[in-house]
Amino acid sequence: MTTVESAGKLSGAGAGIFDREHTIAKAGFNRWLVPPAALCIHLCIGMAYGFSVFWLPLSRAIGITQTKACPDMSLWQELFTTTCDWKVASLGWMYTLFFVLLGVSAAIWGGWLERAGPRKAGAVAACCWGGGLLIGAFGVYVHQLWIMWLGAGVIGGVGLGLGYISPVSTLIKWFPDRRGMATGMAIMGFGGGAMIGAPLANLLMNYFKTPTSVGVWETFVTMGVIYFVFMMIGAFAYRVTPAGWQPEGWTPPSEKKSMITEHHVHLNNAHKTPQFWLIWWVLCLNVSAGIGVIGMASPMLQEIFAGKLIGHPELTFSQLSVEQKAAIAAIAAGFAGLLSLFNIGGRFFWASMSDLMGRKNTYYTFFILGIALYALAPTFAAMGSKLLFVLGFGIILSMYGGGFATVPAYLADMFGTQFVGAIHGRLLTAWSTAGIIGPVVVNYIREFQLAAGVPRDQLYNTTMYILCAMLIAGLICNYLIKPVDPKWNMSNEEVAKLQAASAKTEAGIQHGSFGIGKGGLDVWAALFWAFVGVPLAWGVYKTLESAVKIF
Repeated sequence: MTTVESAGKLSGAGAGIFDREHTIAKAGFNRWLVPPAALCIHLCIGMAYGFSVFWLPLSRAIGITQTKACPDMSLWQELFTTTCDWKVASLGWMYTLFFVLLGVSAAIWGGWLERAGPRKAGAVAACCWGGGLLIGAFGVYVHQLWIMWLGAGVIGGVGLGLGYISPVSTLIKWFPDRRGMATGMAIMGFGGGAMIGAPLANLLMNYFKTPTSVGVWETFVTMGVIYFVFMMIGAFAYRVTPAGWQPEGWTPPSEKKSMITEHHVHLNNAHKTPQFWLIWWVLCLNVSAGIGVIGMASPMLQEIFAGKLIGHPELTFSQLSVEQKAAIAAIAAGFAGLLSLFNIGGRFFWASMSDLMGRKNTYYTFFILGIALYALAPTFAAMGSKLLFVLGFGIILSMYGGGFATVPAYLADMFGTQFVGAIHGRLLTAWSTAGIIGPVVVNYIREFQLAAGVPRDQLYNTTMYILCAMLIAGLICNYLIKPVDPKWNMSNEEVAKLQAASAKTEAGIQHGSFGIGKGGLDVWAALFWAFVGVPLAWGVYKTLESAVKIF
């Protein structure tokens, strides 16, 4: 009995519609339907990056036209107040909740995902992210910050973690010939979610706002429903490979590559190897440097270039009028959007390049080029060159995104594909850590410099050199990564037992395409790609529309 026949019997043996066995692909399936399914989920959860669009409206949810402030109110009191508006700084804690819960939930439930399959994980992610926004909407409606944190931040954060890792191992198994490109296609969606979600949220808030409402809770409800539907479409479109499947006409490279293993390391052993922790630090340090810049992109451009942004190079930031500050704030929003575009493009470009360059060399490029660009940033600022400054940080953010998209393939090279999704989930605790380190370093150094009387156009010079030091440490960690000791490799019998429970008596796993080839852009694939591509194209258009104002 062939593997595909066994899989077919399993899928018909009482498997539920969300069970992994029900999602095993059959002959004639086109593997190019899987990346847009992943994008359906990642483009939705990627709105986590764009949540700052809600901060200013929420900071006047009570006062409506202006903030009803209570200056002496503690954060604890702010959680329960119904008469005072929330501070923007307090709302900003949502980012910490998002990315800490993302990493923690991915680590906790990564192993479950491997057993349950991507469809069930994607459906749970849709319920958590969409449902979290609905609970958050209720929190906004009754003006209870703790309910909004619990709904959108905690429950939504769990949805982020499960949604983020749901397609990783599936895509790597569908594209063994293009590991980096496959994960890059999906993970670029997480970087692109804010490009669609932020302008959409603005449109909805303007539509829903009334003399008694800023339109945020209505927007949360609408987006929660939209995201739930899109994510469920993605979850139901997921298919997993039959055991032993490989693309038609493709065979594993005969040339052995020392940094790509042919074996598998068990999930329970991966974290015991030095390679796991070295890659953990590689990701953490690369992300810490980038995420700190993302959080301060808008004020950084405003304070460094000030009047130069509006044709008054003689004016420093403190000399600008209220109207002029409002004008440069709008321009700086375009800068933040442009960085998002580089973030997205880098996820696909660098992940695809890693298939040619190798994962280790790709990270060498990230660190060496990043060090040079961070070191040159103060020079670009001193020159007053907006073009070089924006381009430099655009490249930096492309490598920030590229680091996320390349790391799953790096893990697959080191530990094999059997548990790569769950191992990736555990590694994302590095993101949780970086989400604290990066903003703290950038924000607190800025405050220290400001208190010391450093001119605003030089506030970030020291920060850039500290970020260089982080990348140097990451470069060293990447250098130290070597192939995993063979003692951690699973035996062929262990792999066969895991991959084909129905073939326990077979000496190994039958390999072949089982009627599923390399696929291509047929009608269904073209329609599905258009389904996710049109919203993404709209987001790119809106971003470029605001970004051109910089120059």
